[in-house]
Amino acid sequence: MRTPFSLLAERWQPSAAMVRRAAFAALVMSVVIVVTGGAVRLTASGLGCTTWPRCTGDSLTPTPEMGFHGVVEFTNRMLTYVLSAAVGWAILAARCHRPWRHSMTRLGWAQFWLVMSNAVLGGITVLTGLNPYTVAGHMIAAMALVWVALLMWERSKEGDGPARLSVARPIHQLSYVLVAVVGLLVAAGTLVTGAGHHPGTPQDNKIVPRIPIDYDRLAQFHADFAFVSVGLTIALIFVFAAVKAPPAAKARTKELLAVLLLQGVLGFIQYFTDAPELMVGLHMLGATLTWIAALRIPLALRTREEVALEQLPTQTPQTAAV
Repeated sequence: MRTPFSLLAERWQPSAAMVRRAAFAALVMSVVIVVTGGAVRLTASGLGCTTWPRCTGDSLTPTPEMGFHGVVEFTNRMLTYVLSAAVGWAILAARCHRPWRHSMTRLGWAQFWLVMSNAVLGGITVLTGLNPYTVAGHMIAAMALVWVALLMWERSKEGDGPARLSVARPIHQLSYVLVAVVGLLVAAGTLVTGAGHHPGTPQDNKIVPRIPIDYDRLAQFHADFAFVSVGLTIALIFVFAAVKAPPAAKARTKELLAVLLLQGVLGFIQYFTDAPELMVGLHMLGATLTWIAALRIPLALRTREEVALEQLPTQTPQTAAV
């Protein structure tokens, strides 16, 4: 059973280097969409387009009357198509590469469905008037996309053999504890945003709901996770030195510590300067880089060897669609 993908694969076989570049492009765009989404909120353009999927009830694009805010919101929506194109390139490159690695195409399609579902969630965010809980869910879904995009990029540099741990299993599990804590740190940050200074609309708009919890308490809750994250990272640095962990794992743990400390500095400046837009934007970028740095640590603690794969795997109805 032939599909458009299999026909294309007969005519185009990208190199392994091209697959890696395509996976990296998808990762970069997943970070860009987080930052531009933050820019929409920080410029008070969250309702620049008043509905979804149209920009207004009568127009797909912003009208001149909508001004700057309409342009910002609509531009962010259009960047979703750029992100989709990057993910599509990664899927096609992985599918047409020889030998065909099914695990890579599955990761590519996982990104596609995350992009589509997050686009719908973004629409729900607009339709609910920037409800802070849907805004937080939108951010967390974007971080899930970053996770899968990073995994695809890292896997593009490995083989498809079974994973072999380079350290004892408890140490590997400890690295996942660190990932979980950093994930909670990011999630707590979305709650601070939901109660904070930038609801996503002009300050004179009192309609947008906020999380009904004291901002200072949520900020302290967020900072507590930051302190735990820093402590665990320092502990892992010493553990990795004691057990002679792979050099890549040691380097990535130090990178995470550096990013966490920088994030801490940005967070304190942001808190004591009444959250200026530029500082919040940098903090959002830093949160994404922190998440990536944490996720890369467990991936450096195992190896995957190349395995013999057939040049043209036999397709079944289950695999033909991939």
